[in-house]
Amino acid sequence: MEGKRRLGDLLVKAGMITPEQLEKALNEQKRSGERLGKILVRLGYVSEKDILEVLEFQLGIPKVVVEDYQLEPEVVQLIPERLARRYMAVPVRRDGNRLLVAMADPLNLTALDDLRLAAGLEIIPAIASEREIEAALSRFWQPSLESQAMAGLEEMTAVDASAAGRDSFDLDVAAQAGMEGAPAVQLVNRLIAQAVHSRASDIHIEPQEGAVLVRFRVDGLLREVLRLPPGVLSSLISRIKIMGGMDIAEKRLPQDGRFQVTLERRSIDLRVSTMPTVYGEKVVLRILDKANMLLTLDSLGFSAAAREQYESMIHSAYGMILITGPTGSGKTTTLYATLNALSSPEKNIITIEDPVEYLLPGINQVRVNPKVGLDFAAGLRAILRQDPDIIMVGEIRDRETADIAVRAATTGHLVFSTLHTNDAAGAVTRLLDMGIEPFLVNSSLIGVVAQRLVRLICPRCRELYEPVPGDASYAFLSESAGKKFYRGRGCQQCNFTGYQGRTAIQEILVMTDEIRALVAAKAPATEIKKAAVAGGMVTLREDGLLKAGQGLTTVEEVIRVSLGGY
Repeated sequence: MEGKRRLGDLLVKAGMITPEQLEKALNEQKRSGERLGKILVRLGYVSEKDILEVLEFQLGIPKVVVEDYQLEPEVVQLIPERLARRYMAVPVRRDGNRLLVAMADPLNLTALDDLRLAAGLEIIPAIASEREIEAALSRFWQPSLESQAMAGLEEMTAVDASAAGRDSFDLDVAAQAGMEGAPAVQLVNRLIAQAVHSRASDIHIEPQEGAVLVRFRVDGLLREVLRLPPGVLSSLISRIKIMGGMDIAEKRLPQDGRFQVTLERRSIDLRVSTMPTVYGEKVVLRILDKANMLLTLDSLGFSAAAREQYESMIHSAYGMILITGPTGSGKTTTLYATLNALSSPEKNIITIEDPVEYLLPGINQVRVNPKVGLDFAAGLRAILRQDPDIIMVGEIRDRETADIAVRAATTGHLVFSTLHTNDAAGAVTRLLDMGIEPFLVNSSLIGVVAQRLVRLICPRCRELYEPVPGDASYAFLSESAGKKFYRGRGCQQCNFTGYQGRTAIQEILVMTDEIRALVAAKAPATEIKKAAVAGGMVTLREDGLLKAGQGLTTVEEVIRVSLGGY
């Protein structure tokens, strides 16, 4: 804590953060166990560059660029992988009995002592970007995943059933103990750890003809990480089912489960879904990493004008606000960040979700349970008897839920929910299609936010370029702000994709008198959209092109996630 407080004090002294912001970040650090610097960046108080500059110029700690060094296995292996990942540290050079180590937090005295004892050398700390260190660790340790999997194939028949009845697993303890256990146990632990370190949102284990394919979804796109022989599938899936509290004997029906792991002192939830295919059971593990969950309005990617518009909407006394978009477009993150911003001791906030992905302090969260008759409609009716101020309905799927939500919004409650529609105007007509009367839509709906997630250009390899005929960007020269185009040329930090991380693009439809008149006339979504655009609505494509012009993303990304009619 001393090192963390010292970093915070340095940032306060430099005028980069306020004492109040430091206190909030320290409280968050106690809850999540994250490094203070990462929390400050996540909260939007400072950038990684700010932290690097403070440590370099005020303390004289040298800054290194990890990619400038050729990592040698014999040097990197001087520090065990578990310590390197725990402390975000990678050795970059050895000079006699001195070891230069790039660290995200070189003020962590405990880390320095542990690294010194492990290496048996004098540790010379240097400051480096956490993204660079993560990329280096992932590159260096990636082969260990495949080598370990292949080494244990012949033994991968027995299943360790000692996990039955448990719902939490400590991967740190397993690693420190040498990852003892059956090969299937070791491989599952490694897969989860590698996926978390790669910032993956999902792990796909897919039986194919003659192979088992393992893919990670990173920044919204799947990429292959491992191929295994088909004989591995049974024991691998049985281990995952045991961890998820599922029936290992049932292979004909889809199943769902969940469990929790502790990795580098971080608590990570995993949701498991299995489905029978012609080659065997397919498994998808959804990773819910609280450390990567950005639950502030600052993190949602709103432009300044859109942010002001959205904040005006969510501070209404009553009414309904809808977030729309396909699966994986960040709707839940937007809702959670909104509820966090509105949470206070004076308000009773209740949610009904399927499932509850993250636990929010100070908010009452209810999980849908169809087996006992607790669906969205039944849960919403019960919530209305609990004297709520703000209600969040995970998704409006049917007329009954829509009707209750709309009536709640017209009787003094602020209601948030989601719909699966292509754009903001489509959400209005979807309510009408569900059988909600136009006068109820007009009296309840405040506005609709449609959003998509686009990949961010890797900051390490971002460059300006001139589009040429044939490029996707060329057709949008006249629409792009400043007519500047950026792309990532690809580097080790971004795994040569040119992208790292994601942000949202949005369009916000505010209910105006003109739009209400169209709703009353049951006008189609195209007419409602035209009226919204005429009233100043920035469409998804326009917001995306603005962000592309700012160098945040590429035109190709905007085209990929938005539809032609936007």
